[in-house]
Amino acid sequence: MSTDPELPESWEYTLQVPCDPLAPCIARRTLRTIFEEHGFARVAETAELLTSELVTNSYRHSEGPASVRVRREGKGKGVRVTVWDTNPALPGLQATALPREDAEEGRGLALVMRCADSWGGFALRRQPQGLTGKLVWFELGAG
Repeated sequence: MSTDPELPESWEYTLQVPCDPLAPCIARRTLRTIFEEHGFARVAETAELLTSELVTNSYRHSEGPASVRVRREGKGKGVRVTVWDTNPALPGLQATALPREDAEEGRGLALVMRCADSWGGFALRRQPQGLTGKLVWFELGAG
């Protein structure tokens, strides 16, 4: 008899992170655990990398906290990771080229574009709940 619990087809986790230099590391480790424990070990490393890049951007370009939401909406679906921060300015979402090798920044979103199954982002302005900022998301593990 197995002692492992039966995993649900749909699930969601939310991690709140402060504007802190340790936030990308904490998010990275948390995402790896979630992906591995829910049977997405083959894309856990990619999820860890992309989440770290988005949380790093949040730390560097916003003054407030951030949150990371990880969600799967049913069997046969991939996992969506969404990072929210307080800065409503969207990064250059059309840039597809990696920066020069000696550049100190600019790789994060290019990695998301190249490694995710799908991705996107949008600004939140004047939401009824008072939430402002932006959401940037990516999906992995579909099919």
